[in-house]
Amino acid sequence: MSAMEQTLASQATLEGTSLHTGEKVTLTICPAPEGHGFRFRRVDLPDKPFIDADASKVQTVERATTLAEGSVRVHTVEHVISALVGMGVDNALIEMDSNEPPIGDGSAKPFVELIKKAGIVEQTTPRKIWEVREPIHLETGDGSLITIVPDKQFRVSVTNVGKDGRFVQYFSSVVNPETYEQEIAPARTFTFYEDIKPLLDKGLIKGGSLENAVVVRGDEIMSKEPMRFDNEFARHKALDVIGDLMLSGKKFNGHVIAVKPGHGPNTQMAQLIQKEYADMRAMVPPFKLPEAEAVLDIKDILKILPHRYPFLLIDRVTGFSSEMKCTAIKNLTMNEEFFQGHFPGHPVMPGVLQLEAMAQAASVLIMRMPDNQGKIGYFLSADKVKFRKPVVPGDTLFIDAEITSFRRGIGTASATCSVNGTTVSSAELKFAIVED
Repeated sequence: MSAMEQTLASQATLEGTSLHTGEKVTLTICPAPEGHGFRFRRVDLPDKPFIDADASKVQTVERATTLAEGSVRVHTVEHVISALVGMGVDNALIEMDSNEPPIGDGSAKPFVELIKKAGIVEQTTPRKIWEVREPIHLETGDGSLITIVPDKQFRVSVTNVGKDGRFVQYFSSVVNPETYEQEIAPARTFTFYEDIKPLLDKGLIKGGSLENAVVVRGDEIMSKEPMRFDNEFARHKALDVIGDLMLSGKKFNGHVIAVKPGHGPNTQMAQLIQKEYADMRAMVPPFKLPEAEAVLDIKDILKILPHRYPFLLIDRVTGFSSEMKCTAIKNLTMNEEFFQGHFPGHPVMPGVLQLEAMAQAASVLIMRMPDNQGKIGYFLSADKVKFRKPVVPGDTLFIDAEITSFRRGIGTASATCSVNGTTVSSAELKFAIVED
């Protein structure tokens, strides 16, 4: 695949009928400049408004993905986006004179042919591909599961699970223009016979027929033509996954493992990809330090805690929610002594030091009490300790601690560590305060 961004060499037009609205529609794909991404344009409306192909614009996900900008909507965007991504296009403007692309034969093949008709050209900006380093996981209540794990290529593995366990199918492939055109694009959309009436009652699939969808009735497959693949349903689910995930706006190298995917989970994962990418890019998350007296800088902390280098693990207390609850921060750089040996070539903050940071934040709450000044706190126990994500150089560790009880020198606290708003570790602590 090209190392540079790509767009279309010329315009190309496709006419047809939309699946859900049943309206006639003309769709034109157009070249777009570097960094443009994918945008839709409703040329049938006044001012010809644009809608970005972005996860934040997702409005509904019932049987298809709908984008909305105010009152302007574009339905069933996943097939055309999937085709553009699969064929290696980075920037394109998609113009339509209706609210939904033509359904064609229910696959992405018509859009692949349209892209080949328009041609593809390289642009002058290097293509940015995010290499996923840590697993990204999403699980929903309906049994859908999507995980993205590190991989040097963009790969999808999909398990389709139909109603009542019917038509369980599996498909896996690296995604590039060759594999997409041959193995994924021809797979058609499908539906179960018992779902058709409810969809019609909701005003959907008005343009549906056996020419543009495969219908499953019991164990029977109803289709205008024979099945194109023995696992065509799983392949079509992969097609949808590719289109929906690219609403994240980020091309990435990673292995997408999806079990029972759907437009809802797919677009939720697109939003999660956006968040994970933003977290990765953020050296320090946006955070305005409060300026009240409750803020304790490092000089104040040194007056309260007995810890010193290299075991002082909080840099500042940014505020107190109450006398028994505070937030502290620890800025992590590669210069931290523990990174040199934990681990060479893969620096990760030891979990036990995160636990110590939580204990120190809790100790600040206790030690600043007049009766406890000059005393020392000792660990008695740590319960319900959980480590969820690695903490690495460049992260800012936010430590939230709350004293849940304190009596006769024995205290308990609950604490969490987080990075960019995501909890990385948590624990319940018990400690004793004794004279120095």
